[in-house]
Amino acid sequence: MSTKPDPDDADSPGREREFAFNERDFQRVCELIYIRAGISLSDSKHDLVYGRLARRLRALQAHSFASYLDLLDDPDSSEWEHFTNALTTNLTSFFREKHHFEMLAEYLQTHAGKGDLRLWSAAASTGEEAYSMAMTVAQTLRRAGDEVRILATDIDTHVLAKGRSGVYPVERVESLSESLCKRFFQRGRGAHAGQVRVAESLRNMIVFRQLNLLAEQWPMKQRFDVVFCRNVLIYFDKPTQHALMQHLARMIKPGGLLFIGHSESPTVDRKVYEPLGRTAYRVLGGGRHD
Repeated sequence: MSTKPDPDDADSPGREREFAFNERDFQRVCELIYIRAGISLSDSKHDLVYGRLARRLRALQAHSFASYLDLLDDPDSSEWEHFTNALTTNLTSFFREKHHFEMLAEYLQTHAGKGDLRLWSAAASTGEEAYSMAMTVAQTLRRAGDEVRILATDIDTHVLAKGRSGVYPVERVESLSESLCKRFFQRGRGAHAGQVRVAESLRNMIVFRQLNLLAEQWPMKQRFDVVFCRNVLIYFDKPTQHALMQHLARMIKPGGLLFIGHSESPTVDRKVYEPLGRTAYRVLGGGRHD
């Protein structure tokens, strides 16, 4: 997950805003998204917030930010989904941080034939990470579909739908080898020219579900062998980072792996996590599973 701006997010110099957006409105947005998703927005995100939410005001024909934000006073309001989706832009790619997938392959080789393996892409975005995990599985294990299941979750329902479809612009796979493209992607024709679709064998390996990582309880009942939770912690404050790291530890089998983003450096409990480099950890079993 990333809150990297796109060109439409910021106002052009001298451009008059369609809606008044004062500091009180901005702080209210910051409080709401922190409470709902644990995301800490810095003051530098003022223009990004305006650009993203102004689209919702237009869609709802709201007259002001204050009246729009009043809709969120109801914790069950359907607008919460749109509000959260608007403020989480997902930036990802296939095999991002390649060394993580090399470590995943080593883990799979070591644990092959010892029972079913469960993997989790905890901030799946549009699915490239989960499908990269699935390709690694398929390349490493002979009967991947029978031995491995991958859960892909995200708070944003829009990107989950994209990931579930497994359809991408052909440009997204241009960095992949020819052998990977031939084996795992189908090129579209006619109306679907310029697109590729992930092979059914990989799509069948993955289940996409919405999940707020800051929920007090997660619905998963079994522990995971490997969890990718990358580029998420960076948007949380230190107490929230610590709480999430502890929660993740309780969901990973002893000896299992956790991968985080290259720019993330949370404080970790060395009784629970053994560092395997800056962005990879082995769970030692100190996390109690409730």
